[in-house]
Amino acid sequence: MLFHSTLLEVLGGGKVIGVDIFIPPDLRERLGSHGRLSQRIELVEGSSISSETVDRVRSIIGPSRRTLVVLDSHHTHEHVLAELRAYSPLVGHGCYLIAGDTIVEHIPAPAHRPRPWGPGNNPATAVAEFLRESPRFSVDRELEDRLLLSCHPGGYLVAAGDP
Repeated sequence: MLFHSTLLEVLGGGKVIGVDIFIPPDLRERLGSHGRLSQRIELVEGSSISSETVDRVRSIIGPSRRTLVVLDSHHTHEHVLAELRAYSPLVGHGCYLIAGDTIVEHIPAPAHRPRPWGPGNNPATAVAEFLRESPRFSVDRELEDRLLLSCHPGGYLVAAGDP
């Protein structure tokens, strides 16, 4: 969040909004101790797919649709699909909705740390379903072609129009 806040400070921009189900008090304190950079950071504690959380994010953003949304929480198909549906209306023309860790579809499920997601049930499968129902978004292959490495293949979604 500090990295993105620094970029916004240099390039001009608004807020960095972090959403998590638990935000430790020491993290709040550390993020709040960086002067002007900290003033750009808003923390929202709650499930990323709860209506209260989405409404809070919507109220922080206001009418602006010049947003970048990065989804990187619970990586099951259903959860990511719910996030894509909830946050896509906040993304305007030419802006991005990024689904994190779509690479999960292409790697074996880890035996040492069982997860509820894996091949066939992950952000990539959610993105595929979302794109079938949301023609306003497409994968930005030109952007992906410039990346040497990414944990988000097929997850860089650009909006073609306003919501």
